[in-house]
Parts: sequence; C-alpha cells; structure tokens
Amino acid sequence: MRRKLAAGNWKMNGTKAALSELEALRDAHPDPAVDILICPPATLLSPAQSLVGNSPIALGGQDCHAKTDGAHTGDISAPMLVDAGATAVILGHSERREDHEEESHDIRIKARTAQAAGLMTVICLGESLDQREAQDTLDIIGAQLSLSVPDSSTGLNLVVAYEPIWAIGTGLTPTPDQIGEVHDFIRSRLERRFGPGVGRSVRLLYGGSVKAANAEEIFAISNVDGALVGGASLTEAQFSPIIKALEAAV
Repeated sequence: MRRKLAAGNWKMNGTKAALSELEALRDAHPDPAVDILICPPATLLSPAQSLVGNSPIALGGQDCHAKTDGAHTGDISAPMLVDAGATAVILGHSERREDHEEESHDIRIKARTAQAAGLMTVICLGESLDQREAQDTLDIIGAQLSLSVPDSSTGLNLVVAYEPIWAIGTGLTPTPDQIGEVHDFIRSRLERRFGPGVGRSVRLLYGGSVKAANAEEIFAISNVDGALVGGASLTEAQFSPIIKALEAAV
C-alpha cells in the first residue's frame, strides 16, 4: 500500500529564524501516520538536518542541476543536496518551467541524475488556465509525464505532483472531479508504461492552494496520495491541520 505523503515547498522563503517552525512541526508530529517532507531553501538544508535529526521529517531540495559537478556557477548538484541532508528533490515545478524556461526533457535529465544520487524525485506537472479552458489538460499532462519521467523511475524514487498552474497561490482549486480525472489518468499512464507493480506504487500528490479548509475533500479523491503544499507549509499552525487531514484519510 502506498504510504501517504505531505510535502511542503517553502520556495524562496525563510531564513534561519524560520527553523523554529520546523522545530515546532517536528515536535507536533513525533510519530506521524504519513510521511512528511519539507523542502526549504538550499541555504537552510544543513541546519534543518541538524534540527530534525532522526525524526520522521525528511528534507528535500527545490531543484538540482543535471550534472553532478562542474563549472555551473550558482547551481546545486544532486550529490550536494544529499551531502546537506536531503533525501528528495522537487523537479519541474511550474515556476521553474516558466521563470527559467525549463522543458520536460531538461527535467527528465535532472531526474535521472537525482535518482542516481539516491534522491526521491518529486516531478511536477500542470496545465495553464488557457489549456484547461481549451480542454487540453490531459494532452498537456500526458506529454509532460512522458517526457519528464525517466525510465529509471520506481515507486521508491518517483513521486508525481499534479499542480494546475492556475491554482498555485491563487486560492482557486479544481473540482474534485477535475482532480480525480487527472490523477486517474496519470495512474493509468504510469501502469501502462512501467507495469502494474511500479505504476501502482508511485505516489501521486495534488498541489495548488491546498489548505486546512479543503484538505479533507481533496484527500478523499481517487488516487490522491497526499499533497505538495506551498504557502500553507511555512508555519506549523497551517501545515499541521493538513497533515492531520491526510492521516485521517489513511
């Protein structure tokens, strides 16, 4: 059975003072019934690792370079993330695809490198509002899934996060039927590509304006194995109710 996952993406937020929220989260969930992953800015990974220690909270990066080392000023490699205490990395977030013009084939190469370094890759997929209104959602998601996910993927090193671009940070959320349609589609495509064993073991997360008020409804949807949470993961007070809602869905 797939273990549920509550993942928090802090994005470009947080200095050392923000680690008090991570400490509070650690203390609030000493024995969670779900996996908890926090992806802080890279500058906080090492001190965060010292803080969470052997607790159930795992840490991840928000991106990594496709190569393991070299003359790439300002970039961070997968082995560097591992060395800093990360066990996972987010790849292909819409903000990377848009702001840095990353294409799905770029994400595939990054994911292959990250998986080889031992990181679990959280690969993000999502359509724009124009694409949703043009009824192109499944075509867009299918293409991103096919091109972004490497052949080296397994249920242990791959998590897929569906994050409709138009719902990220906007307060807008797709209907349960819309979320369920996409998650069922992703599951079907994974099973067709990797076989039922791997295809059914990959966890599928929903992301996009997830908060305590809508978490219970989202977690009741078919093939939703958790959430990739942005702003609501920045504080223990906002993230803990989401974690508890996910535990209730186990």
